[in-house]
Amino acid sequence: MVFLHLFVVNRSGGLIHHRHLSNKAPKIGTNEWLRIGSTFHSLHAIAAEASPVRLPGGKNSNDGIEEMVTGGMVLRSFQTRTGIKFVLTAEPQTPDLGQVLKEIYVLYTECVLKDPFYELEMPIRSELFVHAVDALVERVQNAVSISPTKHR
Repeated sequence: MVFLHLFVVNRSGGLIHHRHLSNKAPKIGTNEWLRIGSTFHSLHAIAAEASPVRLPGGKNSNDGIEEMVTGGMVLRSFQTRTGIKFVLTAEPQTPDLGQVLKEIYVLYTECVLKDPFYELEMPIRSELFVHAVDALVERVQNAVSISPTKHR
């Protein structure tokens, strides 16, 4: 069970961060990343508009695409109240993707938003954020690989 990619899309649909999280992840070029980010943003907006159920008061953070499952991967997204979308792809059956995305959001608030030189909606260039995400992914993947042996 491996995390494959992480990408972050701003509220305008622009890709502000992307990373390969594993050697198993397919290599994707910069133009493809930009296309994926804007396409996901558009599909997310269409899904939010087409959603038959809405909470009172308009749009909420759960509108749109939350999870997509295919034969070879699962895509999970987390939209913040400000419209930033964190998207994680992983191998099928990878547990706790939603929780990992929330932890990545916390890292974003700690490492990126508190950086006095970061401007909202602009690409994320924080080495601190990159290292924190790498440490989180390694910790979670090690916990997942250890836990099946604990239950036997």
